[in-house]
Amino acid sequence: MVAALLLGVLAVLAGSAAFRESVAIDELAHIGAGVSALQKFDLRFNPEHPPLAKLFAAVPLVAGGVHADYRGHIWTWSGKGFFNPMLAEWPFGAWIITHWNDRDSTLRWVRLPMLLLLLATGLSIYRYGERLTDGWGGAFALCWFSTMPVFIAFGPLVLTDTAIALFSLFTLWSFSTMWRDQSPRAVRRFALALTLALLSKFSAGLLLFVFLAFPFVLRWFPLPGQPSGAEFRAWWRRGWRQTGKGVLIAAVLVYVFEFVMSWNQPTDLLKMIGTGWPALVLRRLLLPALTYLLGVLMVAMGSVRPSYLFGHSYLHGVWFFFPVLTLLKSTLAFLAALALSLAVALAARFARPRISAVRPGMEFHWRALWLGLVIVTLACVISPMTISIRHFTVPLAILSLLLTAVPRLLENLRAAGRGWARPAAWIAAALAVASVVTVVRAWPYYMPFLNSFGSGRPAYDVVSDSNLDWDVELPEVERFVQARGLDHVLIDSYNVGDPSMYVPQGGLWDCQAATAADAGHWAIVSANMFADAANCRWLLAMPHEALAGGSMYAFHLPATIGAPGSPGGPPLPANYVYFGGVPMIDFRKPLYDAIRDPNQMQSILDDMIKAVKEVQKKRQKK
Repeated sequence: MVAALLLGVLAVLAGSAAFRESVAIDELAHIGAGVSALQKFDLRFNPEHPPLAKLFAAVPLVAGGVHADYRGHIWTWSGKGFFNPMLAEWPFGAWIITHWNDRDSTLRWVRLPMLLLLLATGLSIYRYGERLTDGWGGAFALCWFSTMPVFIAFGPLVLTDTAIALFSLFTLWSFSTMWRDQSPRAVRRFALALTLALLSKFSAGLLLFVFLAFPFVLRWFPLPGQPSGAEFRAWWRRGWRQTGKGVLIAAVLVYVFEFVMSWNQPTDLLKMIGTGWPALVLRRLLLPALTYLLGVLMVAMGSVRPSYLFGHSYLHGVWFFFPVLTLLKSTLAFLAALALSLAVALAARFARPRISAVRPGMEFHWRALWLGLVIVTLACVISPMTISIRHFTVPLAILSLLLTAVPRLLENLRAAGRGWARPAAWIAAALAVASVVTVVRAWPYYMPFLNSFGSGRPAYDVVSDSNLDWDVELPEVERFVQARGLDHVLIDSYNVGDPSMYVPQGGLWDCQAATAADAGHWAIVSANMFADAANCRWLLAMPHEALAGGSMYAFHLPATIGAPGSPGGPPLPANYVYFGGVPMIDFRKPLYDAIRDPNQMQSILDDMIKAVKEVQKKRQKK
């Protein structure tokens, strides 16, 4: 009953928030890629992410007869060259949502499967927690997952982050079952779970390090139920063989899936092999492996990205990024529950007799979950790409599941005569309720959510990117425009699309390049533009109004705008800051132009390649 209530809260909060929002940046590419892959069996779009989550999201659209133009210029042009599909995926997805179909119903239907995937993740955490401890433990773990703003905000969006969290849990659970039982059925389940993870996100490869470390941890720190002596060596070798077999089966299944889903995809990337029929067969056979490996390579090459935290911009990832974001973007009750769980775990560890955190027979699963948490968290900490809390979903999902042990430990400590255990249990329950109350009160602005550890500073002085705004609040801007009766506004949103599709009175604006012609108008600016994605703090000296929980701001520009570089005026071009931290190139404009007029994609691509080469030359001279 408690689990059903928590899942209901999650469904209502996440669903009602997502169904009122505009399309997020990455959703433009993901939705088009999912629809085209399912309709045409062609994986040309969005190769930097495996296709599973995008395909799942596209199922109701394709089943409902969503329209996409496969005879038009966007699709035909995207089938040529290496860079063409990388540019064309943006206008293709945008046109599916805002031109070829009804915008709002398309977005609701494509987000519904992702909401179901989010609920499946919560249900899995409850069921795994119930098996590790009991029903109350499962409900306790589910409570923390259901009240994490990161999952409420991003779970229903067409992204890969919830899918990799769910299938990583599946994989860790089936892997530990395989080592405990060592049965052929367990190997098949492990292989299937790993396949789903590998088809969800390339970071699933981190699980291989868990598989490598787990046997040695068992050897150094034995668990109840594992053999000893000569029998252990045979058992240990058999576990290694089954792990290798499971990984191999998963690799074959990934290949088969990619082979089927890319059946109609052009093989021009392998044209150097030849054009005769044997070469064409070989090209078709090699394409799935090449597509997957190129995706991994693209992620690796693009992993060095700027980071922003507490007003400081970093040229690359910083180790403290995800720990600090977790402290800032979690409910205070969750952080208190972590502190309580640490105290309870230490008390149980040094109790005599020692109190076990999980039921007998579940030690292998507990060990695998802890090992997965440590290894994936370490990988996130040392990663050169620290952008958004959504890239930390796997550790957060595992962490919420590990909290399932708290009720069991407290009950056993109470039975062992620890008088403080009963009030501690009531405190744990109160914290769970407080977390629910916090996220209910925060509705519907979960993306810019920050707790009081933000020191009361404006959110744009603390975080950036999708931690603050991802262009999902354009309907809120339209409500503001309607309430004010405005017939024209300037919009500088954190996106590559056309804001006028949600705000008909809006025109695309660059807050860094304001001119005298903008004087007297209302301007709506993403909070990301003040410090990280643009240099527009000059606007903050004017009276302004926060919109959508502080993710966007409205300004009534004065009758006179100062000259660039003057006090109260926009910055000089030499002081511009660009979207995504890309030096000297604003990629928003060419992507926006490609969406507005896809017939210009070739010239836009040529200009982008030329601009990148010029930046590289300037870097070499330095």
